[in-house]
Amino acid sequence: MKFIHYLEKITGVSIYPLLSFCIFGLFFLAVLVLVFKTDKKSIYNISRIPLD
Repeated sequence: MKFIHYLEKITGVSIYPLLSFCIFGLFFLAVLVLVFKTDKKSIYNISRIPLD
């Protein structure tokens, strides 16, 4: 791969995978908290929309 040689010359390039992993983890946790805090009745009402 050509890009490996370019990435090896950049100092601090190892921070980018760590940063993107942290952003993904925070997004995943936020969505998980949102799902568990949502009222069950509203989820039921939203799920019935296509059938009404």
